[in-house]
Amino acid sequence: MTRFFNHFSVTSRLAPLVLLLFLTISLTGCATLSEWFGFSDSSTVQKSAASLAVEGMDAFNVGSYHSALESFEEILDRYPFSPEAMLAELKAADSHYYQNHFLEAKVLYQQFEERHPTNEAIPYVMFQIGMCDFARADRIDRDTSGAKDAIQSFSRLLRAYPDSPYTNEAKARIRAAREFLVNHEFFVAIFYLKTDRYDESAHRLKYILAMYPDSTVAPKAEKLLAQIETGDPPRIGLSRWLPNLSMPDWRLFGAKEEEKQDE
Repeated sequence: MTRFFNHFSVTSRLAPLVLLLFLTISLTGCATLSEWFGFSDSSTVQKSAASLAVEGMDAFNVGSYHSALESFEEILDRYPFSPEAMLAELKAADSHYYQNHFLEAKVLYQQFEERHPTNEAIPYVMFQIGMCDFARADRIDRDTSGAKDAIQSFSRLLRAYPDSPYTNEAKARIRAAREFLVNHEFFVAIFYLKTDRYDESAHRLKYILAMYPDSTVAPKAEKLLAQIETGDPPRIGLSRWLPNLSMPDWRLFGAKEEEKQDE
């Protein structure tokens, strides 16, 4: 009998709470028990790798690279072994590249190459590594490491895949990067002239003529060196000797190559 009354007492205390719960649910109209406890919250519904890939590509194709990157990264976080993971790896790198995140993109391209060395996209990946380096080239009076790295990266592509669809552009960009570097050397030579360091300037000019005899700036370097060696270096108006400070247009070098082939 005591157990009965104890059970009745507990039930009596719970009854108002249960009644309040169901009254609240009924008053909300469309609410259900699963919604009440958060089971059907849309934030908990996981999208499939395939649907995330479609979302990512849709965003990528209209230039929404930040949104695309979020979808591709979600695939890699939640579905790293899915068939869509390889696509996500490559397009995540592309998304970074088109947001001008060149260092981040280069790392992801390199990781893709390491993980999938025989994939048919490798020539493209190697070309994009070079593009990341090329895009980092600033001005001839600043950091030149981007141009140097670009030459190495594009040259590696040409050695591995000499007949790839990217061969001609890679060659043209190598020539542009070399022109950038020789312009940097010429800029330094002009700087030495401005500070009356004629021996150092002459040394740089001789280096240009020895290493880059076919460069656009070579005629200027030869003329300037002759003036220094005759003891009559220019002392004013040196700025007119300076080449363009930025990276040359690579398409000009591609056009020159086509002219040579037509001859």
